Order: sequence, then C-alpha cells, then structure tokens
Amino acid sequence: MRFASLRQGPAVLGDGGAHLLPEPVADLVAGGLDRALEIGATALAGPTVAWTPADLRLPYRPPSLRDFVTFESHVEGVRRSIDHAVGVPEAWYDAPQFYFTNPHALYGPGEPVPRPVGCRALDFEMEVACVVGRTLRSATLDEAEGAVFGYTVLNDWSARDIQSREMQVGLGPAKGKDFATSFGPWITTADELDTLDLECRAFVNGELVGHDRLGRMHFGFPEMVAYASRDSVVLAGDLLASGTTGGGGCLAELWGRRGEQSPPPLEPGDVVRLEVERLGVLEASVRRDG
Repeated sequence: MRFASLRQGPAVLGDGGAHLLPEPVADLVAGGLDRALEIGATALAGPTVAWTPADLRLPYRPPSLRDFVTFESHVEGVRRSIDHAVGVPEAWYDAPQFYFTNPHALYGPGEPVPRPVGCRALDFEMEVACVVGRTLRSATLDEAEGAVFGYTVLNDWSARDIQSREMQVGLGPAKGKDFATSFGPWITTADELDTLDLECRAFVNGELVGHDRLGRMHFGFPEMVAYASRDSVVLAGDLLASGTTGGGGCLAELWGRRGEQSPPPLEPGDVVRLEVERLGVLEASVRRDG
C-alpha cells in the first residue's frame, strides 16, 4: 500500500484515486504495519477522492531522522570533494555509520527549500529511507527486518562549502546539513517490495545527472536499524536514510571525480527531481528568495 498525506487529509492511494483514512499517517506508522494494512484495506473499500501531485504533503513527521552512508562509490567521490582525501576509510567497512539530522526542517514533495545564507555550493543527495514501525532496543537482524514499516524517497540537501569547513572540526556535519531534508511523495509499505534492487535516477532542471541501483548498498536496512538500536533505542516512526547513492547521486561526488564543479552548484529556481523505481518521484525547487 501507499500511505500519503494529502491536502484533503491522510489517505491510502489506490488505482482509482485516494481513499481517506480515519487517522494520521504518523499514527498508522506507530501502530505497526499489520494494523495499518487492515485500516488501509478497509479504506480502499470506501469512496475515492480525486487528487493530483500538487495535493501531496509531507507524509508524516518522524520523531528522529538518522542519515547513514552506505554507498562505497559515494564515499570515495565525496571525500575528494569535501575532505580533500583519497579512498574509503577502513573504518567505514566496520558498521553502517550515521549522523542525526534535523527533524524540524522537513519539506514535503514539491515544497521549495531555502539556500542557507552565504552558501554558494548547494547540493542535493538522492537517498531512500526506511520507516520503522516498531520500537526496538538492541535488536537482532531478524527483529530489525520485521520492524520495517515501509520506504520513501529522501533528498538530503547539503551546503557543501559550509560542510567542508565545519568537517575540519571533527564532529561531523552540522549547519551544512540541518537546514532542509525533503522526503516523500508517500510511504510504500514493505510488503509491496519483493526486492530493494531499485533503479534510482536524479535530474537537475530536466537533465539526468545521476543513476544507480539501491541494491549497491554495502549495508542493508536491517543492518542499519539493528546497528542504530544497539545499546540504544529506535522509536516507532523513526526514519533511517540509506545515504547517497553512487553514480552521481549528488553533485559533490561528480565534483570530486572531475576536479571541478561540473555540473555547477544549485541556484535559486533550479529543480531537482529524484525518481526511484516503485517508490515514486520526489521533486522540489530551490527557493528564489533563499
């Protein structure tokens, strides 16, 4: 099933239109996948509501958002651009590393995002995120896999010039990242996908700039969820992002490989479109007043 938040209200999307739900998507996620599928099935038997992509809103607001880095080729390319380093750190292979980003700076599909003050190297990052549907503590891989509610497309907007400077402190990204994250257009439930080897494509102003397959992740989502919960807690509703795909899943990877900012950084008015097979299209522009 595909659960979305529309202008008209929370809905499950069917072939003939949208079917409104009796409770918000956040509550469905917190209640777990089995219950959500039951509620969704009941709604699908009811009346339909017409909708267009312009009606889509942020699917829900997660309690927290962890962003991982699971694509080897992305690490290698971006390190050249951001850290001015070569290769992949040996420690990267030990476990799926992540950082916490800002759950209060979230943007839905089609919602323009700001460019941070002073930023002249704005970038996108094409990712897929899993939605956790059960609270976990020190979960096993099987428990982690069973807790995945569904998946969505995510864009981790990045101010590369700000990020490059602050990374020299050694605490990881901060203001270079926490100004905007987009995700949507909906949540596709885990039972809909028999494989996660999905085609991912990124466009800037209609031009294809990146292409990869989600199956090239070095660490899978169950490993990510289990690792995040180790000696800690992952709440129902938490969002865990894959990290940027390779193959030009962001501009900085291409800059690192080419030794120049080609394609150029994003400017106000530019439109980024992320397409992930079976998960939908996430599109947004850079605000002209940003």
